[in-house]
Amino acid sequence: GGAMDLAYVCEWEKKPKSNHCPSVPLVCAWSCRNLVAFTTDLKNEEEKDLTHMVHIIDTEHPWDVYSVNSGHAEVITCLEWDQSGSRLLSADADGHIKCWSMTDHLANSWENTVGSMVEGDPVVALSWLHNGVKLALHVEKSGASNFGEKFSRVKFSPSLTLFGGKPMEGWIAVTISGLVTVSLLKPNGQVLTSTESLCRLRCRVALADVAFTGGGNIVVATSDGSSTSPVQFYKVCVSVVNEKCKIDTEILPSLFMRCTTDPARKDKYPAITHLKFLARDMSEQVLLCASNQNSSIVECWSLRKEGLPVNNIFQQISPVVGDKQPMILKWRILSATNDLDRVSAVALPKLPISLTNTDLKVANDTKFFPGLGLALAFHDGSVHIVHRLSLQMMAVFYGSSSQRPVDEQTIKRQRTAGPLVHFKAMQLSWTSLALAGIDSHGKLSMLRISPSMGHVLDMNMSLRHLLFLLEYCMVTGYDWWDILLHVQPNMVQNLVEKLHEEYMRQNAALQQVLSTRIVAMKASLCKLSSSTIARVCDYHAKLFLIAISCTLKSLLRPHFLNTPDKSPGDRLTEICSKITDIDIDKVMINLKTEEFVLEMTTLQSLQQLIQWVGDFVLYLLASLPNQGSPVRPGHSFLRDGASLGMFRELMVVIRIWGLLKPSCLPVYTATSDTQDSMSLLFRLLTKLWLCCREENHMTEPDDTLIDECCLLPSQLLIPNIDWLPINDGIISKLQNKQLVRLQFGKAPGLVGHTVSSQFDAFVRAPGQPKIDHLRRLHLGAYPTEECKSCTRCGCVTMLKSPNKVTAVKQWEQRWIKNCLCGGLWRRMPLSYS
Repeated sequence: GGAMDLAYVCEWEKKPKSNHCPSVPLVCAWSCRNLVAFTTDLKNEEEKDLTHMVHIIDTEHPWDVYSVNSGHAEVITCLEWDQSGSRLLSADADGHIKCWSMTDHLANSWENTVGSMVEGDPVVALSWLHNGVKLALHVEKSGASNFGEKFSRVKFSPSLTLFGGKPMEGWIAVTISGLVTVSLLKPNGQVLTSTESLCRLRCRVALADVAFTGGGNIVVATSDGSSTSPVQFYKVCVSVVNEKCKIDTEILPSLFMRCTTDPARKDKYPAITHLKFLARDMSEQVLLCASNQNSSIVECWSLRKEGLPVNNIFQQISPVVGDKQPMILKWRILSATNDLDRVSAVALPKLPISLTNTDLKVANDTKFFPGLGLALAFHDGSVHIVHRLSLQMMAVFYGSSSQRPVDEQTIKRQRTAGPLVHFKAMQLSWTSLALAGIDSHGKLSMLRISPSMGHVLDMNMSLRHLLFLLEYCMVTGYDWWDILLHVQPNMVQNLVEKLHEEYMRQNAALQQVLSTRIVAMKASLCKLSSSTIARVCDYHAKLFLIAISCTLKSLLRPHFLNTPDKSPGDRLTEICSKITDIDIDKVMINLKTEEFVLEMTTLQSLQQLIQWVGDFVLYLLASLPNQGSPVRPGHSFLRDGASLGMFRELMVVIRIWGLLKPSCLPVYTATSDTQDSMSLLFRLLTKLWLCCREENHMTEPDDTLIDECCLLPSQLLIPNIDWLPINDGIISKLQNKQLVRLQFGKAPGLVGHTVSSQFDAFVRAPGQPKIDHLRRLHLGAYPTEECKSCTRCGCVTMLKSPNKVTAVKQWEQRWIKNCLCGGLWRRMPLSYS
């Protein structure tokens, strides 16, 4: 029962003059960044013409849809995201293929940059070339400590390599007349396109699919649409010869669907309606569906090497042949379903789960099913998830119109009542924990799929399943929104702790690579429970601190050209941790001041970032006396030796820079003129840092330190820290499992859930001045500058840089493509206040 449920639906507003109607065929695609692209036709009542639209949504803000007139003259037949989830291909029934990419790295602004075409020849299959990256998830090893064992790299060659082994980018498409066309994207932006026929006898191709082999070849499967004709397979090799793209094809063994050879069903299913390889990198397994008006049957086939029996006559002549049996490739049926209702769409898993017998056994024992099920949608509105190998039923979802019919009469009434609403296109998310369907009204439905397919598990096992997939996203860099759909408030604390434990078991180099991603993950988890909500602010502040620390240290330059083995930044860290003096000037003396000399304009341009460091240190120390209240943001920094150490290093750098240009120092409002605020704060910060610098020997701050911190508010004005807003996305509204109804283009009047309401005290109210969270600039109450906000953490920053100094550019490069938390940017309407 609890295997699949509806999380939200989003539909189009009915307008009198122009309406979105589902295109035929309807296509959709889901990227690893959790963007979903789908098509509709915009019908204009007056001019009677159709515009073929492509819509792109981020699953966290589905109402904020980006709709673009695709410019395709005919209906769009294919949509395909690339491996990085940042580019989208669309192809149409006129042979045109377009490649879309983000404008200014904004998830709600796309442009078509390059493309290719086979004039007037509809495209039936489309794929990006393989980049040679293939992982395998080993369920059997989910308890292993090393990420490299759980998620191993599989030896897999790219479809085509450039000089030096770098994979070449490009796409391959198959057209209805039996042509295969390949386009290669050269690093300089040029497109090389070449077209060949799949075989000498060209015939009509109604359905096709593309897969890749580990050896770098491409396999194309085709069908002419009739189940009495064979399903043909071809090997395609792509190479570059004299700056031209060259295609070679070769015929592979073909197959006939079993339902056509079965006497009981001989002419029952005349049409093949779906033909899919089980995965892009599994060219030896294929899924076929044959249908008639009302029903379908699905078969799964696999390609095996088999020995060829040799006649005795040959064995006497040549004994060599007898020793070694010749091998041939042959398609064998793996499994088939019984007669089903008519299939309207198929969605295949993208999670590269390892399918060895031990992995399958462990998956079955622990009830871990992501990646093992594929989804079938039916004309009666229901969705089944079936096992990818046995095709046995794992879960069912009854759509609104498919409420289990009671008896024959109701069935008859249903049939005559007109067409039922059903999914015309479906896609599984990259972890298989969510399913998006677009129905015959163009409405988008988001379904949650339980990792255990509804089996009730103990808390520990449920957490292990989610943890395993979170780690997979951490290693691959994929977005983990679909995992958050399954996190209940009572799991958050546990998940964060376990994630941290697993991270600490990795080697230092890997920890370094994943250091910011894990902080972003913890932040997104903590949003989902009212007891951890204050820590969200801390984690985002930590990301900001790490980024500032790296940027400011990278500005330091070695004084002599014969650079020592350590960079000035590394040496700064080493000296600050060795010299634990509480006097800032005594620490400063040990540094080579000449490494800190920067141009005056540079120092001045960094003032806002320097001010944040100064303000944050003061805020933290002033909040030390009431550290008993973990609901206040900033609390977790008080016991975080690593972060306090970073602040301490930055205070030293700022102190030196202040000698060069006093106006770059943080501005404090002090009660006495003679007080040296920087050295006071450095002294207290050092004492606090010494209490918790070693994780195994934490000590409590002593009373004198707490007394001195109690005095701070009477010596300095304690600043307001601008915490990030708790975000406006959908995820936290989905926890109580109530269906949320949304409309495209209309931000929901989201009723604040209990979690964020406690928090509003820390966040600026509407009408108050807004701030650029990353440049730390005040934008005023009603900003006139165009801004972008992060789709995940809600952080806001200006689209255009107000400053041209190199150091500022270096800072902005850190978050030009993605937010510091890894989220994608979206352009905000000017009236966002």
